[in-house]
Amino acid sequence: MKILIVEDDVTFCESIKKDIVDWGYEAISANNGKEAWQLIENEDVRLAILDTKISDIDGFELCRKIRRDIQEKKIKNNYIILLIDEGRKDDIAKGLSMGADDYLTRPFDFFELKVRIQNGERIIKLEDSCKRLATYDPLTKLLNRNKILEFLSDELNRGWRHNHPTGVIMADIDHFKKFNDTYGHSTGDAILVHVALRIKKTIRPYDKAGRYGGDEVLIVLPNCSQDNLKRVAERLRRALSETKIKTKAGTHNITLSLGGASSEISPDVSANDLIQSSDNALLLAKRKGRNWAVFAKTLHDSFNDASP
Repeated sequence: MKILIVEDDVTFCESIKKDIVDWGYEAISANNGKEAWQLIENEDVRLAILDTKISDIDGFELCRKIRRDIQEKKIKNNYIILLIDEGRKDDIAKGLSMGADDYLTRPFDFFELKVRIQNGERIIKLEDSCKRLATYDPLTKLLNRNKILEFLSDELNRGWRHNHPTGVIMADIDHFKKFNDTYGHSTGDAILVHVALRIKKTIRPYDKAGRYGGDEVLIVLPNCSQDNLKRVAERLRRALSETKIKTKAGTHNITLSLGGASSEISPDVSANDLIQSSDNALLLAKRKGRNWAVFAKTLHDSFNDASP
């Protein structure tokens, strides 16, 4: 865990930093508010120890900016400890109202600081764990349904602002029920995990995949034209069909049926429209015999297909 110390007394700051490193943490430091804010924006700071009396941007303002500009944008959770002079009760109330999690009054014992940092670390880990549970599907480690839909909505809005198309692929494992019925749900789960891993390895780094429901995976592709959508879908289809999946119940041939749609098909297409169009295309892919990729040309029933 990376800890930031913001203290204008250089000697005292280095003393704190040395102890924090000795306790097994990574530590960085700043001696003024401007430098501190640059580090907060550019470094993966999880816990900040802020002197309330530093120049230019004091600890109170830094605390407020962290909560407003970092935390509210859901970038990361930060734990903030303020350093407050003894007898300044009003500063304690002010700091906590600004969003500080804890405080230490000067002079303080360094063992007390260690305990406060350990408490902060425990809370950060708990918050991270809760965030993972609220974001990812526990089996496949793909985004869960709510998060992939949120990502799709965000990317559509971004695409409209920058005039970039957004692509959607709905992927479904062919004959998945048969694997569950024949080999048991543990084998079905293992197949889902393998398929999720291959999807993540095949799509672009800035694409996102989420478990939409059962064995259906929704893939959102920012800045993706209809032609690029077809290329990605074909890579996905081949990634599954050309390599068998090994499970405890044996080795299996797994194929995907895929339906795709790009926001190019309509200037005011909604997230629901894209999902419905890609789902209709997926149904056609299955009717054509599975292991196919089919793409919506319009919001309705006209499709373009790519043969396996």
